Amino acid sequence: MKHLLKLEDWSTEEIIDCLNLADQLKYEQKHGIEHKVLKGKTLGMIFEKSSTRTRVSFEVGMTQLGGYPLFLSSNDLQIGRGEPVQDTARVLSRFIDGIMIRTFEQKEVEALAEYGSIPIINGLTDYCHPCQVLADLMTIREFKGKLEGLKMCFIGDGNNMMNSLIVGALSTGMSISVACPEGYDPPQHILEFAEKYGDGKFELCRNPLDAAKGADVVYTDVWASMGQEEEKKIREAVFKDFQVNAELMSKTNPECMVLHCLPAHRGEEITEEVMEAHANEIFEEAENRLHAQKAVLVKCMADEENMR
Repeated sequence: MKHLLKLEDWSTEEIIDCLNLADQLKYEQKHGIEHKVLKGKTLGMIFEKSSTRTRVSFEVGMTQLGGYPLFLSSNDLQIGRGEPVQDTARVLSRFIDGIMIRTFEQKEVEALAEYGSIPIINGLTDYCHPCQVLADLMTIREFKGKLEGLKMCFIGDGNNMMNSLIVGALSTGMSISVACPEGYDPPQHILEFAEKYGDGKFELCRNPLDAAKGADVVYTDVWASMGQEEEKKIREAVFKDFQVNAELMSKTNPECMVLHCLPAHRGEEITEEVMEAHANEIFEEAENRLHAQKAVLVKCMADEENMR
């Protein structure tokens, strides 16, 4: 049984294997080749945080794989009314074949894996967003033909996206520079993870223009994530100079990609001009959530005879 709780749990070989499978599943989907490798399987999808892209991509992906997606909001579950997560894990393990959960606390995802007996997939927590980063890595490799040796630059908050991108980039042979205001750094254990890769592989900057120098991929995210709405005005002031714009792009390598996990707030973290100039990459990245997550579903949930 395999889980995807956070990207740190997967080896480089497992990440690359998943990306290769995602490429194959995308090819088959585009060419009308069915791959019903999860026929008869049910995925419970727990949403304590709502999402357009996560729900649609997992629901469609599970259907394309021949399985059945079951949407469960916090209103549908006793977990939302005080049932311990360990009890929910034990009960659902007797009804369904896997759980995808999108929630606030990482410990809730880890508890489902500890007490349940079925695969658990992290659809997002406040700590990390592994499925999104697998789609990002898939997209970079699609456009650049490789990952190893490229430089990624992330501009913005030390949030779940920065955490997972640091892990994903370094694990696949990329270097990464991040730019965030003081007080908005990634957690210490992520910085310690990055330090293990040695000099030149990771850089934390206060000036976005410094971080963007020589970048092959620039990535940004909203300044205020879900659950931080009350901080919006404060964050707008703090992050006003942390924008992906023409000046920042002038510091990057020629043919630099721009990625955004969406939804984008044009005129805040990214200008309309840059967003539209790189729309092809950004919306291919959005589509690749479907293919990357299908690969995760197969790796975690397929029976041995259907493994790829």
